[in-house]
Parts: sequence; structure tokens; C-alpha cells
Amino acid sequence: MSAINPSGNHELVSVVIPIYNAEGTLDECLASIEAQTHRELEVVCVNDGSTDASARIAREHAARDGRIVVVDKPNEGYGASCNRGVATARGTWVAIVEPDDVLPETAYEDLLACADAAGGSAAVDVVRGAYWRTFPDERGNEVRVSCPYRGRVRPRRQPFAVGDGVELLRHHPAIWAGCYRRSYLVEQGIRFPEVPGAGWADNPFLVETLCRTHRIAYTDDCVYVYRERDLREAESLAGRAPTTPLERWNDMMDVVEFAGVTDRRVLSALALRGVNYALITLEGAGEDAPGVRELLERSMGRLEPELVFSEPGISSAGRALYARVRGVDEPRGGGLAHLAYLVREGLYRVRTNGLGFSVRTALSRRGGRLV
Repeated sequence: MSAINPSGNHELVSVVIPIYNAEGTLDECLASIEAQTHRELEVVCVNDGSTDASARIAREHAARDGRIVVVDKPNEGYGASCNRGVATARGTWVAIVEPDDVLPETAYEDLLACADAAGGSAAVDVVRGAYWRTFPDERGNEVRVSCPYRGRVRPRRQPFAVGDGVELLRHHPAIWAGCYRRSYLVEQGIRFPEVPGAGWADNPFLVETLCRTHRIAYTDDCVYVYRERDLREAESLAGRAPTTPLERWNDMMDVVEFAGVTDRRVLSALALRGVNYALITLEGAGEDAPGVRELLERSMGRLEPELVFSEPGISSAGRALYARVRGVDEPRGGGLAHLAYLVREGLYRVRTNGLGFSVRTALSRRGGRLV
């Protein structure tokens, strides 16, 4: 192994950063990328029409580090910026980093080591890892906890199909906690939906990257630090753009239908996400908000009753909502199955992140948010 690159893997990783008005965090984000122990990097800063000092900060870093390039474009949103960055990229691998987050210094070394152990870029299309979540507490201090699938993605062998690591579909998309073989994205025509703002464009990308291949690798090392402002960001977004969660969920369902996915583990995970997104939408906007009722009917109509009522992660409120929208009878017994699910989830969270954070999370989960 070289002293410059301890991993011994010299494949180029193109790190795409979609940037819009991130002057407060961009410097630290870029510094964490520059400090990576895997040195073979191309950092594509896509300035999405920022009106603050973001472009200046990116150019200052580019002047000091020749691996950084800055692409300026009009404001078009997160998805369009990611697509532009991927189109610009030259690396064997592509990674996404959001400008308000940071990386542990061995992030790409750990991801490529995981891919190499599963056969390398000749055998792996997607390599994913665990990540840290951080929140401000009541005193303004940073609280760090592990993501909700760490220790739970246990495929029988690597590489694997997503059904054998379905926990990756049951929680936050976390598309930035990984790398994607660039030629895989190009060959499969995998792109982000180009919608205004952030627009939950990561949701369809998650499903398409994981469901179009049987060549996924996973490491339980935490390869990303995801900063969250609070535990109810999803509900806040639904209040501002009430149809967005279910619109992106329908995009996800389009992906699995086009790919011919029949694995019930995958479909059950998407049913859980779809019903939870419906609950988030109702809590954030109400059923009388423009377009919500029609979208609910179309969305719930894409799910089989057996799939919904057999998924223990779906709450009583979710089951009742689905039954009402579909006009079907809700079978008995689901409450006990969901209670058992909550007990398992609670024990996992206490074991991994402690009692205090677990209680705080439970109190935030009205509406069934995935966290």
C-alpha cells in the first residue's frame, strides 16, 4: 500500500456536490473531502445559481486543490445539479455529498475496500455504507447517533441483490452514504428526477440504483456524517409542498414496475414507505389540500391489501388510512403485530443509541415518519 493512498486502490472517485446557498457549511464540507485518505478524487462542485458566497468558497478551494472543479449553472434544483455533476464526472465511481454534511476521513477508503472485497469494480455496481446522524440538542450541542440500519444489513454473501439487504430501502434514502459505478449509471440510464428545489429527488434514485442490479456491496463502517436540523424535517417539507412525498413515491413504484421487481421483501418495504408518506402528507398538509385526496387514491391504489396488512411496520393509523382510501375491510390482529415491531425497533434503538435519544425519536414519530 502506498503512503499517499493507504487503501491501495487507485480508482478515481468523482464526488459530486450540488450546491445552493451553502456558504455557512461548504468550507467544512470541502475540507473533509480534501482530507480523505483515498487521494484519487475528482470533486465536482455544481453551483446551482447560488446567490450567497458559495461559488466564491468553492473557487477558493479549487485554487488550492487541483482535484476540485466548479460548474456554474442556473438554479434548477437538486436533481438537475446531481445529473449535471454525474455527466461531468470522469471517475470509475461517483459519490454524492451534500454541502451541509461532512465525511469521516476514511470514507472512500472504506467504501472501496468493501467493493474490492466483493470483487471490485468488475463485480460491484453499488457500494453502500452506514452513516452517522447528528442533531442539535436543547443546549445547542451536537448529538451523534448511528443510522437506523447499521448492524441490520446482513446479506448471506457479497455482492448481493437488495432483497438480501432490504433494510437499505426501509429507512432514509441516504444515497450519499455510498459510491456508484459511473458506467453502471450511464448504461442503465439512471438519473435523478429534475424537479424544483430538493423535491425528494433522492427517493427514486435510491430505488433505481438498488433495484436495477444484483451487484451491491455493503460495509457497516460509517462513511458519512448527515446533519439534521430536527427530527421532523419530513413533516415540515410536506406542509410546504404537500404532494411531493407521494409524487416521489409514485416515481419509485414506476421504477420497480419497469424493472419487473417481484421480491416481496422489496415490495413490502415500498408499501411501508408509501403508507408512511401518505401519513406524513396528511399530517403536514391535511387531506383537503389541493391535489392531496386524488394523489392518495392513486397511490394507495397501487398497493395490494395483503401487502399492506401483512407489513408489521405499518401503524394502526396507516392501516386504517389505507383501508378507508381503498374502501376495504381492515383485518384484525394488525395491532399486535405492529406492537411487536415497535418493541423490536425500540430495543434496537436503545441498544445502539441509548435510552434518551430513543425516547426523543419515539416522541417525534407521530405520522409514521421513517428515521
